[in-house]
Amino acid sequence: MAPLSKNASPQDLFNGAVLQCVEAATLGMPLEVWKTRMGRFRTETTVEAFKNVYKEGGGLSAFWRGTSAKMVELASKGAILLFSKEAIANSLLASGVSQTTTGFVAGAGGGVCQVVVMGPCTFLVTAAVTGGKHVSVFSKASEVWQSKGIKGFYPGGTAIAFRQATNWASRQGFTE
Repeated sequence: MAPLSKNASPQDLFNGAVLQCVEAATLGMPLEVWKTRMGRFRTETTVEAFKNVYKEGGGLSAFWRGTSAKMVELASKGAILLFSKEAIANSLLASGVSQTTTGFVAGAGGGVCQVVVMGPCTFLVTAAVTGGKHVSVFSKASEVWQSKGIKGFYPGGTAIAFRQATNWASRQGFTE
């Protein structure tokens, strides 16, 4: 994370997006696909799940299934995290809040801001990974929008918000 002393800037949007996308393009996406498979098929062992992703998905490329939606999610959530965290931190520091407290609060606030983009994207990536070879991210998005509206893209949104808030509060707070 960037130090709290600088101002939030468009550079934070860019840096956050790039960092998140590079992480996923390497091992993040394959591990996410594998984890999602294990969550859906709970009777499979770890090794069985790995083999089944490979076998049922058509080879090695199956581990990058849903990457288009995931890249949108990652670029958006990385950008929003760094930018909002810096904006919150600057406001708190200007108000005289200590650096450590600012780190925890700004990290939590940035994590909660991520959920705005994480919810729909995570939902669509999961649908692409678990829905079989012929599930299109765009057709799934259209289906959900028509049947449930915006709310349909945020199953578990409260839990995700708590997870991201505690995750980033601890990272940023302990860093400071």
